[in-house]
Order: sequence, then structure tokens, then C-alpha cells
Amino acid sequence: MDLETLLSFKWSIMAPEFIILGVATALSLLDLFMPKSQNRKILGWIGLAGILAAIVSLFSLIGQGSESILFDTFRLDSFAKAFKLLLLIGAAFVFLIATAYEPKEGFNEYRGEFYYLFLAALLGAMMMSSSGDLITLFVGLELLSISSYILAGMRKTNIQSNESAMKYVINGGISTAITLFGMSYVYGLTGTTNLLNMARHLVTLSDPQHIYLIGLAFFMILVGLSFKLATAPFHMWAPDVYQGAPIPVTAFLSVVSKTAGFIILVRIMMVIFYNTASEGPGSMPFLLKVQDYIAFLAAATMIIGNLIALRQRNIKRLFAYSSIAQAGYLLVVIATMSIFMFDTLWFYLGAYLFMNLGAFAIIQLITQKAGSEDISVFAGLYRKAPILAVAMAVFILSLAGIPGTAGFIGKLNIFMGALAVEPAHYVLVSIMIATTVVSYFYYFGVMVQMFFRPTADSVKIKMPVGLSVTIGVCVFATILFGVAPNIAFDFLQGNFNQFSDFFQ
Repeated sequence: MDLETLLSFKWSIMAPEFIILGVATALSLLDLFMPKSQNRKILGWIGLAGILAAIVSLFSLIGQGSESILFDTFRLDSFAKAFKLLLLIGAAFVFLIATAYEPKEGFNEYRGEFYYLFLAALLGAMMMSSSGDLITLFVGLELLSISSYILAGMRKTNIQSNESAMKYVINGGISTAITLFGMSYVYGLTGTTNLLNMARHLVTLSDPQHIYLIGLAFFMILVGLSFKLATAPFHMWAPDVYQGAPIPVTAFLSVVSKTAGFIILVRIMMVIFYNTASEGPGSMPFLLKVQDYIAFLAAATMIIGNLIALRQRNIKRLFAYSSIAQAGYLLVVIATMSIFMFDTLWFYLGAYLFMNLGAFAIIQLITQKAGSEDISVFAGLYRKAPILAVAMAVFILSLAGIPGTAGFIGKLNIFMGALAVEPAHYVLVSIMIATTVVSYFYYFGVMVQMFFRPTADSVKIKMPVGLSVTIGVCVFATILFGVAPNIAFDFLQGNFNQFSDFFQ
């Protein structure tokens, strides 16, 4: 590629990625040359400023139409913009949580590494949301994954952290191999790595053996990505990794990484497989043919996640199984494939971002002070810090899907989408309602500790600035989008063309 061709590309559409890349590079150099005795928290505030600058640059791109550069390997369509916004907002909150993270051992000496590795993971997730090609999609996935493996084991002197990183690497390596194997089949059948060109080629498939291979590729990719999403039965790594990783990393994995997982799943499934014929040209689209398999995966994930969470005493493990259950609810959206699919996914992931990151900010504050992660450390929180207890109650009620919260509106949208299609998914909706009721038992178990159990001490809890901002904004957003969800939907439909350019 000559210089003239390179200069002809509209590089401005990659401005958010360039900002994150530049800040990550700057932080790595600053960390290298700063004296070892100097506190690395300043790097966190620089990184946060970089993320906010990326959000501003993304807003400047929202009014523009769909564009692509680098021979359609990088696409800036409505889908990419909408989900990048979630990734960047989630990343900003994780940075705020991380600046207040002060474990007793094994993190402060590596704090600088945490910040730029986290930005590298964020860059990978952003690349995935804009990928129009399997190669850039895979590079983004691996940038996110490899950074996450290192982040999970950041507390190098902590045995649990080492164990979590080891399990994560092994499971992640296997899932990557399976995903790549499935992708190679699609590439072999189409002779291209461009997603839209693949879709155009697969519509014309008529040979039964080729269609069989496409089915095999679909299941390989679905299984590989299910590891990344921590959906049952590929969820076994999640509780151990969530428990062993530093709390800011756990928060990142539960929200930013999960959002990125659904981004890549939708990009691949909807572009490549949606119009692929299941039995030759003119037959039912392949993705509609395999709806029942995705629905089964969603049902198993909701049931297993919620039932096993009932037995958890460690708050991080409880939230790990809660996160698995939430992935099941989101899979219902993909299984039903209603016309509201993108809107419902975006809103629910946004609601989950606020309620989960707010909860993790409080979990970090309480467990750090108590030196334990048992649910009992929340005992009597209402007497010690009533505002914190009420904030945690808001997040738990939202996660449980109680009316008046963003979580309720998110679940309601999923129900409506599942019942609006023909034929309606009554069984899947019934399982979702039943498992949501089951979730009340373990969510309200935390509430019982906070409001109805005696406290061991009455020492007041001091709130760092980063956690105060995170908790305050998350409570406000959780209630606002629960009471007035149209604010989010009007913003989405007014700025992102209802994702009409996704397949173009």
C-alpha cells in the first residue's frame, strides 16, 4: 500500500481509538520513567482524562453517516458508535473504582501496569465493535483477552489471583482455538475474510455438504464465544476468576468485557449467518433454523446461574453467578431475534453497566475495610452508612428487576421482544420469569444483611472521591432510566438510525 492510498483514508473516524492508543502508550512510558517511590495514581487520572476525551471525540462522530476505511476492515456504523459509547462509559467508571483500590498486598507496585493494560483491553473491545473483517475482529478479541489474562493475575503475591489468571488463560486459550477453527471453515467456504462479502457468498450456497460445514462453523464459533460470555455450560472459569482478580478487574470483566463479547457475537452471527440459506437458496435463513439451540443455551444459563448463586457466601462469587444469569437474559434477546433486538441489547447492557459497576464500587469499599469478602461484612450497613446501604439497595433491586429501576425496564423489553415475534417464545419467557423470581432470594439475602442484621462495629466509612462519583452517577442513572426509559430510547433512535446501516 503506497503513501498516497494511506493518506486518502478518512482517519478521523478512528479518533477515539487513536486517543486510547496514544494515552496507553503515554502511560506505559510515564510508568517506565517515573521514580519507583512515586504514587502511580496520577496515571489513573491521566487515563480517565483520555477516556473522557475519547467519549467527546465519539460524540463528534455520531452525526456522521456510516463510513468504512482500510478496505472495509474498519466500519463506523450506528452499531459501532452506540456500543463504543457503552464501552467508554464503563471504562471511565472502572478507572474511578481503580483509583480508590487499596488492597493490603500485591497491587500497588503494579498499579501503573494496570492502567495501560486496561486501556489496551478497552482498545481491543472498541476495535471489535467497528470490525468489518474477521482478521480485525480476531485481533481486537485477542488484544482484549490477553490484556484481561494479565489483569486477572495482577496481584502477583496473592495465590487466589494467580489461580484465577491460570484458569482464565487455559479456558481463554481453548475458547480462542475453537472460535478460530469455526472462522477458518467460513473463510474456506467463501474465500474472503470480509464479513459483508462472506454474507453475500453464503446466500448462494446450495451444496448440502457446504451447508453442513456452515452449521459446524456456526456451532464452533458459538461455543468459542460462549466461553468469553461465560454462558452455561462454558461458565466454570467465571466464579474463580471473579473471586481471585482485583475488584476493579472483576468489575471490568463483568461489564466491559461482557459487552464486548455480545458485540462480537452479534457482529458475526447477524452479518454472516442471518441470510445464509439453511437448505439451499430460497430456504429458511440459517439463523432462524438454529434459534432453538441458542434458546436452549439461554435457558440453561439462566437456570444454572441463578440456582448456584443461591449457595454462595462470597460476594464476588455471588456476583459472578449473577453475571452468568444476566448473560442468559441477554442470550434470550439473540435467540428471539425480534425487530427490537439491537435496541433491547443496548439498553439492557447500559442498565447493567450502571447497576453492576455501582454495586462493585460499594463491594470494594466494604470488603477492603473489613478484610473479608463474605456476605456477612454487609451486616448492619444501614446503621453505619445509611446512604451507602440505600445505594446498594437500588443496585440490587435493579439487578433483580424490580419496577422503578433500569433493570426492570431492560427485562420488560426482553419479555416484550420474545412475545412479539411469531411464533412467540412462551417457554423461554416462562423460564426467564421463574429464574428472575429465584434471583430474589440471593439478591435480597444481601439486603437482609444490610438492613436487618446487627453490625459488628459502628465505625463510619470514609468515601474516596472516585467511588463517591461512581456510586452517585450510577444510582442516578439506574433510577432515571427506570422511571423515564424514553430518554435512552429517544437518544438511541435519534442518533443511531435504529441501526439501519448494520447490514450495508
